[in-house]
Amino acid sequence: MSNREPSPIQRYSSLEGRLDHTFLAQKLQGAKSYKRIAGYFRSSIFELVGEEIESIPEVKIVCNSELDASDIAISKAAREVALKGVWNEIAPETEALLHRERYQRLYELLCSGRVQIRVVPKDKVFVHGKAGVIEQADGSKIAFLGSVNESKAAFAHNYEILWEDSTPEAALWVEAEFDKLWEDAHELPDAIVTEIKRISERVEVHFSDLTPSEVPAAAMVESPIYRGGEGLQPWQRSFVTTFLEHREIFGKARLLLADEVGLGKTLSMATAALVGCLLGDGPVLILCPATLTQQWQTELKDHLGIPSAVWLSNKKQWVDNHQRVIRGGSATDVGHCPLQIGIVSTGLITHNSTESQILRQIRFGTVILDEAHKARVKLLFGKESGESNLRAFMADIARTSRHILLGTATPIQTAVRELWDLLDVLSVQADFVFGKGATTGWRSVERTLPIITGQSSVRDVSEAWELIRSPLPPRSLASVEARPLLESIRADLGLPDNTFYTSRGLSELGGFTRSDIEDATRDRGFFRSNNPFVRHVVFRQRKTLEDEGLLARVGVNVHPDPAASPGTYGTSFSGLGLITNFSFERAYGAAEEFGEALKSRGSGASLFRAIFLQRICSSFASGAKTVERILDKQLDDYEEEKGEGLRSEQGLLDTLTDAEVGYLEQIHEELSRPEAVDPKLAAVKEFLESQYSDGKTWGEWGCIIFSQYFDTVDWIASKLAEVYPEQTIAVYAGAAKSGLYRDGQFVSVPREDIKGFVKSREVTLVVATDAACEGLNLQTLGTLINVDLPWNPSRLEQRLGRIKRFGQARKEVDMLNLVYTDTRDQKVYEKLSERMKDRYNLFGSIPDCIDDEWIDDIEAFAEKTKTYLHLRDQSVNIFEKVSRGSLFGTDRWEECAKVLSRQNIEQLTERPW
Repeated sequence: MSNREPSPIQRYSSLEGRLDHTFLAQKLQGAKSYKRIAGYFRSSIFELVGEEIESIPEVKIVCNSELDASDIAISKAAREVALKGVWNEIAPETEALLHRERYQRLYELLCSGRVQIRVVPKDKVFVHGKAGVIEQADGSKIAFLGSVNESKAAFAHNYEILWEDSTPEAALWVEAEFDKLWEDAHELPDAIVTEIKRISERVEVHFSDLTPSEVPAAAMVESPIYRGGEGLQPWQRSFVTTFLEHREIFGKARLLLADEVGLGKTLSMATAALVGCLLGDGPVLILCPATLTQQWQTELKDHLGIPSAVWLSNKKQWVDNHQRVIRGGSATDVGHCPLQIGIVSTGLITHNSTESQILRQIRFGTVILDEAHKARVKLLFGKESGESNLRAFMADIARTSRHILLGTATPIQTAVRELWDLLDVLSVQADFVFGKGATTGWRSVERTLPIITGQSSVRDVSEAWELIRSPLPPRSLASVEARPLLESIRADLGLPDNTFYTSRGLSELGGFTRSDIEDATRDRGFFRSNNPFVRHVVFRQRKTLEDEGLLARVGVNVHPDPAASPGTYGTSFSGLGLITNFSFERAYGAAEEFGEALKSRGSGASLFRAIFLQRICSSFASGAKTVERILDKQLDDYEEEKGEGLRSEQGLLDTLTDAEVGYLEQIHEELSRPEAVDPKLAAVKEFLESQYSDGKTWGEWGCIIFSQYFDTVDWIASKLAEVYPEQTIAVYAGAAKSGLYRDGQFVSVPREDIKGFVKSREVTLVVATDAACEGLNLQTLGTLINVDLPWNPSRLEQRLGRIKRFGQARKEVDMLNLVYTDTRDQKVYEKLSERMKDRYNLFGSIPDCIDDEWIDDIEAFAEKTKTYLHLRDQSVNIFEKVSRGSLFGTDRWEECAKVLSRQNIEQLTERPW
């Protein structure tokens, strides 16, 4: 009989019995602590449910994850987004139905305080076999490792082997490995715990089971943006809440969303429109510039999971998200959109097309006008020149449509009165906006601007009463200080809450009420906080959001710095402009002469002239191809960028004079010479390879390169692909022109795939047209190069907003702006740059429509921008006091367990008009 002690090494095989019975259940019983190096974080966490750990005082699990070092560097919120996106890859419908008890038990474990879980970046090396240490009741420790995977099937059903070692040395070794990983790991995000709880309680409901205020969360919680780990920001949810509040109070919503560029107006308005659609308010019409129609369609599908149709005016067809024709053939088909949400270019409206007349006859539930500042009385710095077709159309369609949502980051272009113009559109068939009648006091800019800015008070109690009674504000939309007065007025006159006008006089009010109105007369703050603008305009500034901690502050270093010391840049700059060569100088001179010749054609050629000059200044390649198209009398490429606006210019191409043709031929000859080497390519390469920022080159940080024109994008991308054949370079442009370069080959790739590659950092160099200006999140990139500068400051802000956004790892990003020296582009840039401080703080602060005639007199343009900025400051003051109240969405949609099924939502939105 042997007296040898049992071996500290024990071997287990699933061929001899289920490992969850023969090993785990036995060893964990009565244990004091349990530390485990696990595998993939989702399955590892779920495996906790199958283990006997409820009574163990301390359980620590460290898991692998999809995070990488850059995710870790960003922020806790960004880590939550990354992990929740992976967690939610499994369909919630089946998870809630088949595994509800498992989710409930897991949530209880995670909330017990005894279980701690951390995740490490994916670049950490894990032993495939996994390992752990169990401290038993007597203080002894058991270490184990093996090939066991983390699913329950691994312990229970798969063929697996496992080694147990009860020696102190083994426990110390495994614990040391565990501690190293634990120290580098991060806590399981609260967002994961919240989602586990939500799935454990999830129930599908019908529209009739919800109140209107419950619909947004129920519709959005399982939309792509929430499943992907993100979600609407608090101020975006707040806009939807405001929409519903106005719908409830007035029966219809009339709102102007004037948030600064980059704060997500598109999603805010789109979600509000979707909610109205789900509540049965009727079909949705979205009007936007032609260049943004596909962007709207993409955001609706990618973020909200909602199909929509875009009207192609040149083909008279509706197309779906896959650019498949789903109806069309004639202009009359614009009135028969096959889906609930139709997207139409505002170009159709501004040209008063047949389609615009047909759309006027339809009763819509919601009409959204993007870039709404264009629906204003035509002004050129105070000089009125008539009503635009777009404004007239909006006034007509507002008479029959329930909700009107206007969106613009620049509600004031050249005069403060334009803000009144936009609210005048909202007031059509909505007396609660400006009051009843065409002569209501609020319609006068001169009379009311000083009052609402707090610069002066009303003249007397009679004027105060005129402004209060028409429109009579609802109590819930008034300031806290004004609510008692409004209650007294309604009580004295016997007015119900849904009445927003009275013709009754002051004499019919009680003495105390009249006394309160007299107090309001003397209080400059009363009408500043209670006027149509603060009720119907939603305005949030980036700085305010940063001050409230809702947005991270991200600074911007602008290059080239004209004050930089010699040698700072390897590229040759003269001031802010790149030094060119003799061939370009001759070509540009001919381009200027061609532009002068076009002036004699009258105002109709001004847009053509402006675009022509910008294309010449974009790149040598763009200039040469533009001339080729003009000589061939083609406009196709222009139409992609500017919509229908240039179709009327075909006649101009058909009547080119011999002199004009001569200028064009000279441009093409000069730009085609072998010595005509474009310095912009060398500048891009220099900054990607040799310009360092925070210890890394721009290429190492990741870069997006922007141009207005696909010709330039195509040229830059193809040249960089030759220089960096082993790097994957993305081209983000029109739907049919996007793709990837690698090893000398180009493959067409859907834009959605490119977004994913950038998000996962498989792609760190993107060359894009302004199709990427909105709705594209590129915070994984740290630098931006503008190969050309559009004469549109808001567009530049939108470009920068691709990287200067939530989740950016860098505290300061870098931006390079390239213009050729001694060109019109350089002159415009120099005037804009005069307002640049050490950090980027200009764009979005001047009009987004710099007219060609302004550029003819650069000095006059500079003075006009100063005038505009003063006027804009006046308008900002209107909202300064009240804007903070619309920053915060009170409901946490991500916690909603009552869910509208995606199938039901899609069925409703797939109905035709």
